Amino acid sequence: MAALSTTSYAAKPKMNVLLLVMDDLRPELNCYGDKSMITPNIDQLAANGVQFNRAYCNIPVSGASRASLFTGLRPGVNRFYDVEAKISEDAPEAITLPMLFKNNGYITYSNSKTIHAPKDAADSWTASWHAKFPGKTWRNYLGKENIENDGKRNASLAYECEDVSDDQYIDGMTAKKTIEQLRELKASGKPFFIATGILKPHLPFNAPKKYWDLYDFDKIQLPTNYQIDRSTFPQQAFHNWNELRFYKNIPENGPFPDDTEARRLIQGYKACVSYADAQVGRIIDELKTLGLDKNTIVVLVGDHGWSLGNHGDWCKHSNFEVVNNTPLIINALGIKKGLKLNEIAELVDIYPTICKLAGLPVPAQAEGNSLDKLLMKGKDKKWDNSAVIKWHEGITLMTPDNSYTEWLDKNDKIVTQMLFAYKTDKAENKNVANDPAHKATLDALSKQLRASRGKNFLAQKK
Repeated sequence: MAALSTTSYAAKPKMNVLLLVMDDLRPELNCYGDKSMITPNIDQLAANGVQFNRAYCNIPVSGASRASLFTGLRPGVNRFYDVEAKISEDAPEAITLPMLFKNNGYITYSNSKTIHAPKDAADSWTASWHAKFPGKTWRNYLGKENIENDGKRNASLAYECEDVSDDQYIDGMTAKKTIEQLRELKASGKPFFIATGILKPHLPFNAPKKYWDLYDFDKIQLPTNYQIDRSTFPQQAFHNWNELRFYKNIPENGPFPDDTEARRLIQGYKACVSYADAQVGRIIDELKTLGLDKNTIVVLVGDHGWSLGNHGDWCKHSNFEVVNNTPLIINALGIKKGLKLNEIAELVDIYPTICKLAGLPVPAQAEGNSLDKLLMKGKDKKWDNSAVIKWHEGITLMTPDNSYTEWLDKNDKIVTQMLFAYKTDKAENKNVANDPAHKATLDALSKQLRASRGKNFLAQKK
């Protein structure tokens, strides 16, 4: 990857960066309004920083979402398509965010799952660390039966509740490793960019028993649109949630025969969120203990959301808001603390934002917009209040009042459309794309989407 000159910036004091990337985390947090959730550490991070209520991934699958986040590049027809997306293949000339910092004299560490493929853009890091799996695979089972069946379809459960310590699961090990690095870096005085990946609440929903005990199963409820009339929706809006169907007690096709397993999955997801929150707390507490919080930019973000039975769907891989809305919290020197902003942000905005906050140049490749004015002033009169999300052939434009999706053929022609009017339908329960009363809105949003999806959207791979 190309190197940037460090000459202009060598004399300036360097702000550290701690980027916490959460896997499959939707805004299932107390600070985002879900008062059933026990997430005190992320809540405190939000209270001391700026919380974006309407932050959206640009593509709802880990590999592509993270490739986009770490390059500041939007997905296109032939770039960052799916889970196996690689920066080295789809954008080999891009300067990754950690590489930019490395070229400017920073120590750059990657812990656990950050960029999705472990060896992708490997030269971005001074060092990369991955835990040794206690079980057979990354699924990180500790229970005997689950370990024995791990890797076999329909054999291991989609969750696990073991009475173990936090550090026996990978995220606890990751928190411990990050803390060790912070202590080392404090002693050395060297500026750093640490990206730490927290795996939970990704499937399987494995968390220590004490976090399961926080949520009474009898109080777990299904979403209000768990069963929904799909007659107004195009068939492209839904998928078969194959990621979940790999596990035991999940039907091969169709819905659950009753709500017991569905509610258990929701309980497991909540337990994993609280477990992940505890690991965030350990890391942030150490940052403060070392006095590094004063000169460290902290960004906490989910790589995308997740459906917990909403619209009768599960997992990610769709164009619904619940799959694409994700937490974004930023804490840095000089920001207006405690703000909860409703301006729409995209994950491609993170790259230029971190650059701006750290005083580094923003490479021309970055397609997002820096959030720095919103962070410092709480407003930005010129803010482009929209987001573009791509899932396979479906492209979504999020605006303050609407969600508009069009599915495209290979000639970039519209196959079908979906429109939700948020003033009357925030839960996205009725597609009004075919309602003549919304024709003018539909046409205007289609034009805006085409102008906003990125200049290289149709570009071919080199």
